[in-house]
Amino acid sequence: MNLKMIGGAIAGFAVLAVGAFVLWFFVLREDGPEAVSTDSALESLDKATATAAAGTTPASGATTAPTAGGSTTSTGINGTWNVDTSVETFVGYRVKEELAGIGGTEAVGRTAKVTGTVTIAGNKATAGTITADMTALKSQESLRDGQLRNQGIEYSKFPTSEFKLTGAVDVPATVESGTTAKVTLKGDLTLHGVTKSVEVPAEVTLKNGTLVVVGQITLQFADYEINKPNSPKVVGMEDKGVMELQLFLKKS
Repeated sequence: MNLKMIGGAIAGFAVLAVGAFVLWFFVLREDGPEAVSTDSALESLDKATATAAAGTTPASGATTAPTAGGSTTSTGINGTWNVDTSVETFVGYRVKEELAGIGGTEAVGRTAKVTGTVTIAGNKATAGTITADMTALKSQESLRDGQLRNQGIEYSKFPTSEFKLTGAVDVPATVESGTTAKVTLKGDLTLHGVTKSVEVPAEVTLKNGTLVVVGQITLQFADYEINKPNSPKVVGMEDKGVMELQLFLKKS
């Protein structure tokens, strides 16, 4: 094989490699979901409501009285609310990382196994506990999910995380008419076996009898004694991550 043929072969391989990368980056790569937002949460609720309406019949005698904003206000917002996992309830993380041969990306993992209750009295959330099953975390990469069993959050040792309200949260009366309100959830977050006081910026909306809570907060790994996972595929990772939550609650 002469030099011209060798050069042509190398060029051909280079073109194939570039083409393969372009195909992966723009077509085959599975990006993580967008960050949580009230708009996307309400869209999920609308889809779930439409699906339920198409496939089920309300129990005999069950009635609701939607307002112009779409919420059900027959009994108001006060009462005990339970996490509803029939909609896309989740607690999760977002961490920026750099992968070998790929570059910067964002790892997004979420668990849909969430339980908990919130009590509202006098338009104040006076008590609430939310528990997430960390063993059910799923991201874009199953290999990453497996590594977190014994690295990072080490869910084999710490299978759950928990947020517990420690201060009353004002829930404006306007929420009952479908208005979204910004609130701050003050409480204790237990993650990786470590409990810290946190303040989570969140938004609360009532629609079709469902209380929707969306929020996120940046957490430093060191605060929760979390060591960054080691993997030949991961070149670098930030020392922090975003905890995000999307909760749908039904009154009991």
